Amino acid sequence: MKHFLVDIHYTAPIEEIEKTVQEHRKFLQTGYEKGMLLCSGPKNSKTGGIVIARAVSEDSLKVFFADDPYKLKNLVEYTFTEFNPVKHQNFLVKWIEGN
Repeated sequence: MKHFLVDIHYTAPIEEIEKTVQEHRKFLQTGYEKGMLLCSGPKNSKTGGIVIARAVSEDSLKVFFADDPYKLKNLVEYTFTEFNPVKHQNFLVKWIEGN
């Protein structure tokens, strides 16, 4: 498995984002259920959000996020940054190893 920081940047006014936030969170829940996502949440600056994810490839992660209601409504842009979690809490071992 590869690991990613997904940086979500709002490209629409916050009022438009707020109208879609519940749909977006329901979409993210499918990623949690698949074991793809570790954590997610909005930036305190209200300019976007952050997701920590894992996937077999960046392309497969992009395919997943293509169905995000934020993306479908053209409200956001994403930056996908792959990283290697060499240091982590012990309780994350199985998730990091892909189990």
